[in-house]
Amino acid sequence: MTITIRRAGPLDARPLAELLNEVIAAGGTTAMTRPVDAEDLRGWITRCPDRAAWHLAEDDSGEVMGFQWIEPEDTAEIATFARRGRTGLGIGSALFRETEKAARALGYRWINANIRSDNMGGLAYYQSRGFEDYGTKPGVRLDDGRTVDKVLKRYDL
Repeated sequence: MTITIRRAGPLDARPLAELLNEVIAAGGTTAMTRPVDAEDLRGWITRCPDRAAWHLAEDDSGEVMGFQWIEPEDTAEIATFARRGRTGLGIGSALFRETEKAARALGYRWINANIRSDNMGGLAYYQSRGFEDYGTKPGVRLDDGRTVDKVLKRYDL
């Protein structure tokens, strides 16, 4: 299987929402607990087009296998999602190569990742990209009322 990385845009909102909803439904890897729809994703993609970068990974048939975005806060905030059961195929590595280039081109100095402390896969992924721990957020309340700790990691550009 060949994975292709390309910029994502508003027309990709539906398959991105479907993939994200699979991740949300499975639980345990994202702070998001409520489903999203294509309109939600379309709004996120278009809210700051000059300072955000969205990339998706698709297979030979055009199926979205994962996506990643950075958007401005005080720094570039990153989020990464991969289709369940399709991790370990290099999707995250390929996405991050493009996201890192985009972050540099947008003038960011570092990328911030907030990862649930119980998301072992996410913690390992960001660590393997070179992100370093710099803090924690204890007791972050999720939409469903549960609380989780978050690990803060940064990647200097």
